[in-house]
Amino acid sequence: MRRFRLKKYIWWLAGMLMLGVVGILLLPLPIPFDKPHSTILYDRHGRLLGAALAADQQWRFPPADSIPQQFTTALLLYEDEYFYYHPGINPFSLWRAWRQNMRAGRIVSGGSTLSMQTVRMAMGNQPRTYRQKVYEMLLTLKLELLYSKEEILKIYAENAPFGGNIVGLEAASWRYFGIAPGQLSWAEAAALAVLPNQPAGIYPGHQMADFKRKRDRLLRKLHQHGHLSASDLELALAEPLPQQILAFPTLAYHLLQRSIQEGHRGKRVYSTLDAPLQQQVKQLTEQHSSIWAANQVHNAAAIVVEAKTGHILAYVGNTFNPGPHGQHVDIITAPRSPGSLLKPLLYAAALDEGLITPRQLLPDIPLFYQGFVPQNFDKKYRGAVAADQALASSLNVPFVHLLIDYGYEKFHHQLKQMGLSSLNEPAGHYGLALILGGMETSLDQLTALYAGTLRAYQRFGQRPLRQGYSRGDYFANRYLREARQETDTSRQERGYLRASSIGYMLQAMQQLNRPATEAGWQQFASSKKIAWKTGTSYGLRDAWAIGLSDDYVVGVWLGNADGEGRPGLTGATAAAPLLFRIFDILPGRAHFDQPFGATVAICRQSGMRAGSNCPDVINETLAAQLEGTPQCRYHQLIHLNEEETYQVNSSCYAVSKIKKRPWFVLPPVMAWYYRRYHPEYQDPPPFASGCRSGETKQHMALIYPRQFTRVYIPVEQDGTPGQVVFEAAHTSRNAVIYWHLDNQYIGQTNGRHQMAIRAAKGRHRLTLIDSQGRELSRAFVVVSE
Repeated sequence: MRRFRLKKYIWWLAGMLMLGVVGILLLPLPIPFDKPHSTILYDRHGRLLGAALAADQQWRFPPADSIPQQFTTALLLYEDEYFYYHPGINPFSLWRAWRQNMRAGRIVSGGSTLSMQTVRMAMGNQPRTYRQKVYEMLLTLKLELLYSKEEILKIYAENAPFGGNIVGLEAASWRYFGIAPGQLSWAEAAALAVLPNQPAGIYPGHQMADFKRKRDRLLRKLHQHGHLSASDLELALAEPLPQQILAFPTLAYHLLQRSIQEGHRGKRVYSTLDAPLQQQVKQLTEQHSSIWAANQVHNAAAIVVEAKTGHILAYVGNTFNPGPHGQHVDIITAPRSPGSLLKPLLYAAALDEGLITPRQLLPDIPLFYQGFVPQNFDKKYRGAVAADQALASSLNVPFVHLLIDYGYEKFHHQLKQMGLSSLNEPAGHYGLALILGGMETSLDQLTALYAGTLRAYQRFGQRPLRQGYSRGDYFANRYLREARQETDTSRQERGYLRASSIGYMLQAMQQLNRPATEAGWQQFASSKKIAWKTGTSYGLRDAWAIGLSDDYVVGVWLGNADGEGRPGLTGATAAAPLLFRIFDILPGRAHFDQPFGATVAICRQSGMRAGSNCPDVINETLAAQLEGTPQCRYHQLIHLNEEETYQVNSSCYAVSKIKKRPWFVLPPVMAWYYRRYHPEYQDPPPFASGCRSGETKQHMALIYPRQFTRVYIPVEQDGTPGQVVFEAAHTSRNAVIYWHLDNQYIGQTNGRHQMAIRAAKGRHRLTLIDSQGRELSRAFVVVSE
């Protein structure tokens, strides 16, 4: 009978125990902590670049993989020496705490284990009562059932208060010592281990005597337990305590904010940046920006991209100069007008299509196209300029002429295909202004685009030029270390630009004159050959510079975030010096070799394929797509008398005495401007008397107006009709032109042929007659008086 009762009691106790376990498991346990985390940015090697507050304004790092052993040892020795031996509740600690509370008449000790403290933190540190204590003990039992001791330690270390808004070991380690937890010394680990016990009363800069006393007591205890030798204890006791809270590194503030905006809030963001390089580029950018601040230019940005991978190595989104100047704007991603930075791409595209040769003359003459009147930066015209020199000199007008020939719709489409997603309007919205910065893009997109061209060139530049290549060479820059771009380089499809065309572009970009700070750079062995281009937006609002070497693409911008323009703010003067200072700290240089191709005879003067009339021919290696470009159109075979003073023909001169000679002849408008910069340029001799035959309008040309141009003539302030200035050009420097409007003589010009004209609303005809009787006529329409 007794055995039956004993067995019954055992079953009853087991059942009650099971019910207790089930009851405990049913209790809601707020573990793991449901708290927001700070966003932490690291470089490619795991070095801290910056951190942002959690949503609740606390410094709380995301969960780490492990807790350093030194901190764990110090913490357990200070808080819970028997952590690994009790089930979450230590009866001896509770008995000691109860006796202390009874003697004091109030709660002075809780007898809590580390597990109980973890539960109390999770519940938000509720008021201390015996009822609350029992409830926390039950939750602690559940915690011990569900989590291992190591997991509980990790949860505690990540959520323990360390004073102020500093939560968790990792945040405290950085804020108090400026290092990662794994780098803590024994003295530093002991200092942090004693803080969670009384975070509001003891922290760096407050109650330092008590702080030191607690830390030193723990260090001696560590020595007693064999964790520190006597000499190590002596050194640890001599280590100073932190006196103030340290700031987190702010090496890449704008990239940190960008990562938050792109969905990485509360995470550890492992970037592609290189911390030492980032520090150097940031310092150079800030120094350069401080110089331009004297000219009320307050913002600057710089980016360094590894060309092969597209990884961003340095990212300075803006500078923090004193005053409210939009320092928080990330200029690297902000859309701005790029000025002339698209010209190299048009140059490469025109070469790719066989539209021009690398040194072919482009017209640099006044242009009036559907109300668009482009001008060069210096307001001058050169008549004709070699294409590569037009690029090196960043001339506007030749490239507008080239865009007309190439087609702005096609160029617009190509830019979008190559990654300029900021072109969100149809081609007609931008028109010809597209090539002069009449659109917006970002430093991030432009450097990615040029990095794509560099990848395409380097991968296929030494292969047969008829071989295709992968369009996968063009992709966005990347700042996330884990990001992967799968590029099938085995695919042989037609890409956006041939490697040869890109090679010509890079060679032309090396011809630019460097800023004054780089004068004489060729004389130094350490100097680097760089392909580069500047850009200046309309109104001197944005100064850009982009450079390419074998391994890197660097982009620089200076200006004001609010768009205010400033005198002298140009790409060449403001951005280029910083570009070259950044390249000075980068390894390597540019080796852009001559593209592979066939030897072709080129006219030295026109840069076109030599024709039969070209007297000065050079042999150059041209890519396959350029072998069929047009022959020189400017060298003509003219017939002269024996003295070579007049042009003649068989109708007025003996055929046996006629001399044939090739002559470089530009169209009238081009010739008129060309001779200003080329005094060696000679007009063909005039025709001998009686020898003019079928040869008229080539000597004269109207610069403005074009045929059927719609001309607006404003009304002056006094109410009188205004005037419009028409301009013409003549091949002869001393020519006299007689102007007629609607068959009425209105005046004559000599030298510079400009005429101010008043005309009523409606259609009119302008007629020009030179002193040799040659005639040129053009119709135009006045749309308003």
